[in-house]
Amino acid sequence: MFAVVVKFEIKLEHLDAFIPMMLENARASVRDEVGCHQFDVCSDPDRPGEVFLYELYDDEAAFKTHMTMPHFLKFDAGSAEMIASKTVHTYAEVAQ
Repeated sequence: MFAVVVKFEIKLEHLDAFIPMMLENARASVRDEVGCHQFDVCSDPDRPGEVFLYELYDDEAAFKTHMTMPHFLKFDAGSAEMIASKTVHTYAEVAQ
């Protein structure tokens, strides 16, 4: 498995528009991408502008495919001005 964690800081005036876009992207990723197994969208009411993603893919290639999918490209273009900052970390499963 290949895990991806993303932390967004959303401009608060855009939060109500951002969340539905992100949820649609997450649903489409799991529904339409064979290599995407999980895509969780998380937040904490005490930090309303912070959105945390946890995604699981077959491998790095599946994640790279995700970033070329029409639903991702639509989300990425449509949300760009809403995001104050974004960090992405990836992790490969440690062989046992």
